[in-house]
Amino acid sequence: MIILSSVSKFFGQKKAVDNISFKTKEGEIIGFLGPNGAGKTTTMRLILGYLKPNSGKISVSGLDPVEQRVAVLKQVGYLPENNPLYQEMKVFEYLEFIALAKNEKNWQDIAKEVGLSSVFNKKIEELSFGFKQRVGLAASLFGNPKYLILDEPTSGLDPLEQEKIRNLIKKLGQKKTIIFSTHILSEAEKVANRLIIIQNGQIVYDGKKPKEKGGVEKLFKKKVKN
Repeated sequence: MIILSSVSKFFGQKKAVDNISFKTKEGEIIGFLGPNGAGKTTTMRLILGYLKPNSGKISVSGLDPVEQRVAVLKQVGYLPENNPLYQEMKVFEYLEFIALAKNEKNWQDIAKEVGLSSVFNKKIEELSFGFKQRVGLAASLFGNPKYLILDEPTSGLDPLEQEKIRNLIKKLGQKKTIIFSTHILSEAEKVANRLIIIQNGQIVYDGKKPKEKGGVEKLFKKKVKN
């Protein structure tokens, strides 16, 4: 499991993450919610070892993300909000390159599952934003990670693309623990089975998703103060 214990992170005088604690359970799909600048992306980068906490402890399957970063990254698939791709490469070239780095033998099957068959021979720079997201998502699945951390995976997609990615996340959640951030509250309502809401670097809610329709939006408005 992923465990955060009293974790804080400063950037200069600004406290981006303020003494947060939570732990995941197997098979959870956690909707990580909060306004812009709340600390969502910083928390994700701390889990991955991209950032080092100023205080507190983080554990990923018993491993320290900073001290044992390579071992941690073998267990975690990550899709950042600003999906970094080699634009000049063709889709199959990029995926083959990532597959070699992650020792993924079945990368073509994963790419097909994510819906990339029709664009294998296109350059990444020629793809729509939705297909670029799919390329990044496919790459995050290589190596069969135990955990997936997805930062705004449907941001900028049209409604049809959003629905396809949501369905894929739900399917993946049957086998993996997933943390995904989103500004689309209805998306969290459709996909997540647990919510963590963060504001000003502090967790203001951690629990089950409300069952009633529109319950996530009501909860968010109640917990996040303007």
